[in-house]
Amino acid sequence: MSAPEPPAGRRRRAAILTAALACSVLLTGPGLAPAHNAPPAPAPPSPSPSVTVPRLDWSPCRPGSPWDCATAKVPLDHAAPAGRTIDLAVVRREATGPGRRIGTLFVNPGGPGGPGTVQVPQNYDAFPKELRERFDIVSWDPRGIGNSTAVNCFDTTAEARTWAARPPGGFPVGAQERKVWIDAYEDLGRRCEKRDPDLLRHVSTADTARDLDLLRRSVGDPQLNYLGVSYGTILGATYANLFPGSVRAMVLDSNIAPRAWTDGAPRGEPRTTTLLRMGSDRTAAATLDRFLALCGSAPAARCAFSAGSPEATRDKFDRLMQRLRERPIGPWTYARTVADTVNGLYIVDPGWAALARRLQELSQGRAPEPPVYPPPPPVAQPNPYLGDEQAAAVWCADSPNPRDPAAYHALEEESARRAGDAGRFWTWAAEPCATWPARSAAGYDGPWNTPTARPVLVIGTRYDPSTPYTGAQAMAGELADARLLTNDGYGHTALFNNGSSCISAYESSYFVDGTLPPSGTVCRPDKVPFS
Repeated sequence: MSAPEPPAGRRRRAAILTAALACSVLLTGPGLAPAHNAPPAPAPPSPSPSVTVPRLDWSPCRPGSPWDCATAKVPLDHAAPAGRTIDLAVVRREATGPGRRIGTLFVNPGGPGGPGTVQVPQNYDAFPKELRERFDIVSWDPRGIGNSTAVNCFDTTAEARTWAARPPGGFPVGAQERKVWIDAYEDLGRRCEKRDPDLLRHVSTADTARDLDLLRRSVGDPQLNYLGVSYGTILGATYANLFPGSVRAMVLDSNIAPRAWTDGAPRGEPRTTTLLRMGSDRTAAATLDRFLALCGSAPAARCAFSAGSPEATRDKFDRLMQRLRERPIGPWTYARTVADTVNGLYIVDPGWAALARRLQELSQGRAPEPPVYPPPPPVAQPNPYLGDEQAAAVWCADSPNPRDPAAYHALEEESARRAGDAGRFWTWAAEPCATWPARSAAGYDGPWNTPTARPVLVIGTRYDPSTPYTGAQAMAGELADARLLTNDGYGHTALFNNGSSCISAYESSYFVDGTLPPSGTVCRPDKVPFS
């Protein structure tokens, strides 16, 4: 997911959760106060002498670019550091106030499958000014993704495009499309198993957490400053429990509940999917309902899809979905439109207004114009290959999902009864895992309550179309010492693209000097959609 919007390569189908160093510098900024009444944190883990800390030789990503690039070499298997190595692509934007610099802030923009070397430069201006002044902002493409040593199951670009045309757009509708979808993803798994089976077994969240600790040591920081959004929250929670003494400041924004990721049960056949355990279907339905209510409360000049009232606008949406089931408008099928609607709810401004315009054009029988994407950031490789297999390699090998493809139709109908159209979208997003050929060789299933050196700040948004507010509540409850900050707003992630100066102020204070918001703090967006 673009930070946080899903990458363009996966927009046409269901987004698999979707849709981020030469000098050793010591941490010189103010330390954080110990957590109040927190149990003593363990000492930082002693690094194995056989693991080589990667050297990061920074150079401008492109001539004149404010971003520096480097490549880190890390072990494919951290338990066998003398064996095969893989490359991690890393980017850095140096602190703009070097005299006040605190250290490095590592950022994971989500996914799995989000290329941090692209998404973080794209979203750099969304970081609060104080964080840009006082921290080097660093991100990387996790192993298996983008510009790093990547999972790529095709010999040529043409071959990848041919495969990508096979699955129906959005999700399958009807028995024939279900068979095409299942066969396509089963074929994808077979291709991947043949290409690099060892890599498939070593792209777990725990592997990436160990990479992150090596990157922390590469920049010379004694403890980690980290911002993780969406999938980046489960990565952060994994790091916090593998390296609890190394946490200086950690913000987890738009959270996956740890037990939803691991299934919270002994290994075996899970009854439902990761996304349905998370409640992605319910929260998408609630966010869509809020979108339609706010749109209907506004005049058409502010929300193009408004029918004059919330109820009339909801009815208008339902009629549009029914018409598209019977008569698609060009490539805009019912399923593609549902997928576009869910993805369009991620970014409030300008995403919600643009979604309303697309829905209005469809309601008038016209195919919407193709979206205009922002220009690429000034980095070396701004458009890496991001095939579906990259997100699947992390997610399907790490998080349990039903292994019987035939189970997904019943799950779809069950979800649709409680969440409507969004339930169909989120159910089929997980089906590629049914036939995925690999399981993680070194995954992490808990515990999640290891005391950390410093408390963790957890942020949850009330109306999030992907990661529900209940996920943030669960994360704050399961970590040993965490404070929940509520964003009483809309969209996927509070920091990126869904502006709240209240959230930004609390995040800045926390990263700079460890000040946590008071318990029970609720922030609101600076602007209500369509107001």
